[in-house]
Amino acid sequence: MSVWLQTAMRPEVFKRSRRVALLVGTILVAINYFDRIFTGDLLPIDYIKMLMTYGVPFCVSTHASVNAILEQQKVMKNEQM
Repeated sequence: MSVWLQTAMRPEVFKRSRRVALLVGTILVAINYFDRIFTGDLLPIDYIKMLMTYGVPFCVSTHASVNAILEQQKVMKNEQM
């Protein structure tokens, strides 16, 4: 398994990404679907889109966290040399 994927699967990375996804995803769902949620005019496809809305911030947060961790490890490794 690649180092990137192993880092992405670390519990602290997953927990951070989950928190970001819940916060940002909820805000985005509220912005994009509040009127239809309030009036009850949601279509079945809207539920799928709302779930997918949480996936984007999760992926972005995971990507940023993993890259930051790997960069920090690279810097620390270079300082030890």
